[in-house]
Amino acid sequence: MHALSTGTWFIHIATLFEWTLAIYFLALWGKTSNNRALIWLALAMLPNLASAMAAITWHIFDNSEFLKGLVVLQAALTTLGNTCLAVAAWNLIRTKTKESSL
Repeated sequence: MHALSTGTWFIHIATLFEWTLAIYFLALWGKTSNNRALIWLALAMLPNLASAMAAITWHIFDNSEFLKGLVVLQAALTTLGNTCLAVAAWNLIRTKTKESSL
C-alpha cells in the first residue's frame, strides 16, 4: 500500500465515507419527503461509489498489473455512474418543474 501517500489515502477513504453518507441522506430525505426523484438520485450515485471502491482496491494492491482489469472496470463504472447521475438530475429538475407549474 505504499503507492500512495498517507494524505492521499486519507482523502480517498474520506471521499468514500462522505459519498456513502450522501447516498444515505439523499435516500432518507427522499423517503421522508416522499420525493422519488431524490431516491433515484441516491441510487444513481451507486455506480460512482463502486468505481471508487475499484480504484481503492487497485491501490491497496500497489497498482498490480495482475489487477489491471480493475482500471477498466473503474472507467466503465465511472461512465455509467456519470450517465446515471445526469439522467437522475434531469429527472429531479423535470419533477420540480412539473410540481411548480401545478
